[in-house]
Amino acid sequence: MNTRMGILFGGVIAVVISSGWMPIATAQADDAVRRPNILLIMVDDMGYTDMGSFGGEIETPHIDALAKSGVRFSNFHTSVSCSPTRSMLLTGTDNHIAGLGNMGELMTPAQRGKPGYEGHLNDRVVTFAEVLRAGGYHTYMAGKWHLGDEPDHFPRARGFERSFSMLQGGASHWSDMFGLAGKSQPVAKYSMDGKELTELPKDFYSSRSYADFLIDAIRKNRGDGKPFLAYFAPTAAHDPIHVPEPWLSKYRGRYDDGYEALKSRRIAGAKRAGLVPEGAAAPGRHPKTKPWDSLSSEEKALSSRAMEGYAGMVECMDYHIGRVIQFLKDIGEYENTIIIFTSDNGPNPWDSEEYPGNAGTAWMKQFDNSLDNIGRRGSFVGYGIGWASASAGPLDYFKLTVGEGGIRTPLIVTGPGVKGSRQVDSFAYVTDIMPTILELAKLEHPEIYEGRKVARMRGRSIAGVMSGVKQDTYAKDAVIGGEMLGGKWMRRGDYKAVLVAKPMGPGAWRLYNTVKDPGETADLSTAHPEILEALTSAWDQYAKETGVVQAN
Repeated sequence: MNTRMGILFGGVIAVVISSGWMPIATAQADDAVRRPNILLIMVDDMGYTDMGSFGGEIETPHIDALAKSGVRFSNFHTSVSCSPTRSMLLTGTDNHIAGLGNMGELMTPAQRGKPGYEGHLNDRVVTFAEVLRAGGYHTYMAGKWHLGDEPDHFPRARGFERSFSMLQGGASHWSDMFGLAGKSQPVAKYSMDGKELTELPKDFYSSRSYADFLIDAIRKNRGDGKPFLAYFAPTAAHDPIHVPEPWLSKYRGRYDDGYEALKSRRIAGAKRAGLVPEGAAAPGRHPKTKPWDSLSSEEKALSSRAMEGYAGMVECMDYHIGRVIQFLKDIGEYENTIIIFTSDNGPNPWDSEEYPGNAGTAWMKQFDNSLDNIGRRGSFVGYGIGWASASAGPLDYFKLTVGEGGIRTPLIVTGPGVKGSRQVDSFAYVTDIMPTILELAKLEHPEIYEGRKVARMRGRSIAGVMSGVKQDTYAKDAVIGGEMLGGKWMRRGDYKAVLVAKPMGPGAWRLYNTVKDPGETADLSTAHPEILEALTSAWDQYAKETGVVQAN
């Protein structure tokens, strides 16, 4: 039995008034009715099977302990990439409403300036940090933001009283502040408590330094009687692959047989873990992936070294997540903390040279990507499409696509009120996190915030599923969908209509039963044309409701 079950929550009442919104707390002295702390962990670009508890070989003991004590969701979904997912996470509504209808870096002329395509969180939404801070919570954030890199859009402006953030899509994990793209973002932006930083401490390493900041923020206000929301957003395992020892060398030689062999092992591991049906068909090798045996010895060595570094980076991140959890235990707050763990999307198929404007440039040539330097300071590599496919395990595709490998990610929840040590297979979506947090904190979503009307949440609380009171969050006939980078998906019950955009996919609608066939191997369009037609019509309605603007 989960010993952390059964802690009750105190109540608050929320009222809407014409000039704004203010929660009225009915605080109670009895510790038994304290509102819970919330530790929300969103990691970056982690594949579905990159953890031991989801069938992988990478050692992630602290995340796996959360899965063992809590609820493991096997059917949780996000957007295809970083900022759209994070906008939905923080607001509970669709990214096309929140301002990230496309990532700011990829906004097209047809989209730029349109409502929902501001490239940052807009004023039509309110964040969970804003609501919780107004409702009596401390609000802390450390890690990746990617929801606006101008001062008016920093975490401080959206409800976080303390924050240390990398503001853009990705960066070096060391103190050198290299951005992802030499032409558009050669230097990464960081902020601390609302002020832009011009340099980082010389001993900065992303996972460790963000954990240090979060621990320090919690410690400083400890004992004042207020609960806290801590949003921990490590930039691992996003490329470039950087990791200190001992993790850098730990996986040496483990991947020498290649990404196809690893994908087979990951599929078997996911089946043993009960995450997908035993008889589910395995997706084939993506057409853009070179067969491992066709690579030269040098190409194999460089490629496997990148995967070794990636695995080390994931384990290092797990170690620092463990430090935060141990700190909560040390200060007596662990038993009253809901912990939510997930990733923002599937694994990244791009190598670092594939970012727009990087290939063959003088900027890229400054890095030492030799075999012995991969993962160290001064290197700048990703692990590429073959290993990304392997990270997705039994799922097809990867980040930047609406295939299951791009949008199905791990979700783990543990803490007071959670019926733990079990798996939930029903559908859940990233927009469900904010309504869940508000329900746990006993706060209402406002209609008006700071004098402006804000969009309602489209997500639904999964608190009932977490506690075991409900089996499903969505009714069997509910339709849920999304769009990003020309990819489209809509699902109802077991069926998913999906259009994976070119050049990664066929650019045409397909229909799959993703419960029986999570690898999306058997197109059912011909067998069930009526289901496909109903779902594509539902997608058209979704696009109209949310203001989707096509890229071209």
